[in-house]
Amino acid sequence: MKDTLAFVMAGGRGERLMPLTEDRSKPAVPFGGIYRLIDFTLSNCVNSQIYKIIVLPQYKSQSLNDHLEGGWNIFSQKIGHFLKVVPPQQRVGLDWYRGTADCIRQNLYLIERNNPQIILVLSGDHIYKMDYSLFLRYHQEKKADLTISLLEVDKDLAHQFGVAEVDEDFRIVAFREKPKEKVKTIPGDPNRVLASMGIYAFGTEILMKILQSGEEDDFGRDIVPKLLDSHRVYAYPYAKNNRIEDIVFVTLESGERETRLEPRTRDSSYWRDVGTIDAYWNANMDLTGVDPFFNLYGVKWPIHTNLVLAPPAKFIFSNERPEGFRVGKALDSLVAPGCIISGIVRNSVLACNVVVRSWATVDESVLLDDVVVGRNCKIKKAIIDKHNLIPPYTEIGGNPNEDRKYFTVSPRGIVVVPKGYFKGENPLSPSL
Repeated sequence: MKDTLAFVMAGGRGERLMPLTEDRSKPAVPFGGIYRLIDFTLSNCVNSQIYKIIVLPQYKSQSLNDHLEGGWNIFSQKIGHFLKVVPPQQRVGLDWYRGTADCIRQNLYLIERNNPQIILVLSGDHIYKMDYSLFLRYHQEKKADLTISLLEVDKDLAHQFGVAEVDEDFRIVAFREKPKEKVKTIPGDPNRVLASMGIYAFGTEILMKILQSGEEDDFGRDIVPKLLDSHRVYAYPYAKNNRIEDIVFVTLESGERETRLEPRTRDSSYWRDVGTIDAYWNANMDLTGVDPFFNLYGVKWPIHTNLVLAPPAKFIFSNERPEGFRVGKALDSLVAPGCIISGIVRNSVLACNVVVRSWATVDESVLLDDVVVGRNCKIKKAIIDKHNLIPPYTEIGGNPNEDRKYFTVSPRGIVVVPKGYFKGENPLSPSL
């Protein structure tokens, strides 16, 4: 992979994730207790042995920059490895980045400087594990000018993606970005379509020529349809070809258990665009449970991040009087370092330094850094951003009509408390 240069698009505003993106770009949104969204794309690069990476931020990027500087300063330029953060510099005009293609056009000098054979274009805000080396091998075997990774999705979701039509050799014959009209489904499957994952592999010469000779802003909307008649554009069937191997426990007929290195089917086909509050909440919930839909505990495909310096999580048990029993439990949940749990947490994801005080309950919720849940609180199906000190007896998530008076509530009923909303022992409303 030494001849591959990866560009990671990291400037997304994430408007549908408000208020989580009020002060941070979408790739910088926390996820899974200790990670940021961009960690998954960057970890895929490192695990695929791609060590030349350029991150292209734009919207409210300081939080992202701090995270990358603190946790991703792991490359050695002495051996040709690097992760560069390149904000808009107006090198070729007075515009900021106008789209995915324009991002690369404004940084063609970096391609010329590194002289790679293949350009890998990635999104920095999706949750998945992907071996890009398999993707690039497929690109070379097909002698493709452009290869796009595609995922099968329900046809009712076609308007959210770029949708491709392919022939029997998986060469793309038609491509429409977020179509409003009906599109052709997969042959033999009337209910699903092939949707773009925003992952592109270009031959460097082809990409340079296209970007130097045109003014198109976006790959999916502008460039891909333009190339279909004149270039070899192929689809990469992600769920079929992706192969993430990890150590799994296998129960033998004798009843004994052993470990094996085998493909993990769920991880190999999992991909989530967490572009809405409901999708973000769902993806966090996918991490919980006995056999999670997405596994963070594999050893062969680790997810790297900027680790927070914090002590181990602590769970309280006390029968002191006159207060009575205090039992701290977390069931089917992820609990990050620094947390102190005196109440009951179920099916939830807690980031660093969260405190759940006595007799409080937290169910099916995502709590970000430095949240304190006061005594006797009831939190259910909520996302609580960082730096919130929730007063005792507060209820969130039990009454959507009441919650809407103060907070964002998603179509599914997920309540989002913005950063720093609760300042401490300041009861906003006893009924919340």
